[in-house]
Amino acid sequence: MIQFDCHAHVYETVRAVSGARYVPDHPAPLSEWLGHQATRGLGGGVIVQVSFLGTDNSEMCSALAGLDRTRFAGVGVVALDANAEELERLAAAGMRGVRWNLVGGAPVPDLKAPSVQGLIAKLRALGLHLEIHLEGPALAPLLPALTDLGVDLVVDHFGLPSEPDASKDPLVRAVAGLADREALFFKFAAPYRRPFDIRPHGLALLNLLPPGHVVWGSDWPHTQHETRTSYAECQGQAAAWARCGLSDRRAATRLYGIGGDPAR
Repeated sequence: MIQFDCHAHVYETVRAVSGARYVPDHPAPLSEWLGHQATRGLGGGVIVQVSFLGTDNSEMCSALAGLDRTRFAGVGVVALDANAEELERLAAAGMRGVRWNLVGGAPVPDLKAPSVQGLIAKLRALGLHLEIHLEGPALAPLLPALTDLGVDLVVDHFGLPSEPDASKDPLVRAVAGLADREALFFKFAAPYRRPFDIRPHGLALLNLLPPGHVVWGSDWPHTQHETRTSYAECQGQAAAWARCGLSDRRAATRLYGIGGDPAR
């Protein structure tokens, strides 16, 4: 059963940082997202910082300020040299993870660099996870090191697979090759961001990962793909994954602190 929308973007105004890759032409109000949830019978979810806002997490914090923390959480974006005070402030506001959006050729942080090691240590101390958005072929060779950082790792958008044949996909193969997958989680969100059917990839991941290591997200308001899908269509896909055995409560509780007792 899927109870939460664990990947949505909320912003009341559109104001992009310099160099933003994409800027939407209208806001994505919190009230509209909550309306979709109510209509679809969902019980909460996760607001993910959008790339065009950079490290200004004020929209996310403002939205979370009026929401029930047992049902809603956030994933923010911070600089690699973010200090402990900033992370503590964001965690107190409801942020439960930090996102690296590395698609489109963005530089991948050196996991051995002091700044990265320092950030990961701060995440570990605060019980925060790392979320990564990166194309599968680039992510695959990094997966062993990323899952050995000592924090939970959440992979966005099915891991953006690159091969139509799931058995040949480098990221699926990388997951299969891991000796320990306890720290690895996936978000099943935005299948429309791939040019082929990725249901076989999702099924392969469900079979490879421990139970309770996948969450679903609508990717609302479907930035750059607004005309290709709708919340209703995405939620219909969620129902299909639920029929395949995807249940999100345990992962939602562990990653975001929402959903109550994960054993229930």
